[in-house]
Order: sequence, then C-alpha cells, then structure tokens
Amino acid sequence: MTKPMTKTQLVAALAEEMGSDKKSAGAALEAITSLITKEVSAGGAVTLPGVGKIYCRERPERMVRNPQTGAQMKKEADKVVKMTIAKALKDSVNG
Repeated sequence: MTKPMTKTQLVAALAEEMGSDKKSAGAALEAITSLITKEVSAGGAVTLPGVGKIYCRERPERMVRNPQTGAQMKKEADKVVKMTIAKALKDSVNG
C-alpha cells in the first residue's frame, strides 16, 4: 500500500491539472474544503460527482465497554461524518 497524497502534493497536482499556479490551486482546495465543512456540519450533504457523497449521521445513545476495565458505560448520542463512494470510482478501482 502506498502512502496517501499529502496536501502539498494534492495542491501541486491540482495546479498542474488546472493549468494554473499553486497559490490559486491551494485557494480553490481551501474553498472547497470550507464549503463541505459548513454544509456537513449544518446537517446537510455534499455530492462530489464521480467521487461520492459526504454527509452527517446521528448515532443514538448506546452502551459501550471500557477495554481496560471491562466496565460497561453509557455513551451519549453523537454525530459522525460518513462518505458513500460513487459507483464510477468503485468501478475504476476494481477494474
């Protein structure tokens, strides 16, 4: 397994793909990240065509176990960010 692409590498690749400089590519990446964060934290969802859908899901209150002591304890309800991968991306990876 290879190492994940870093932000610097992503900005450089984005700049090359866009045919622009790294500064504008970095600003575009920051803007997209900011928009996704705002929308998902407000309870909405964002679909990135060809990549997938990012959304927030609520988890109910539940009982969990402390692995060190084995004691049962109640975990409050919380929210988690999920992503459903697009079929096009799955197909390109698998075949």
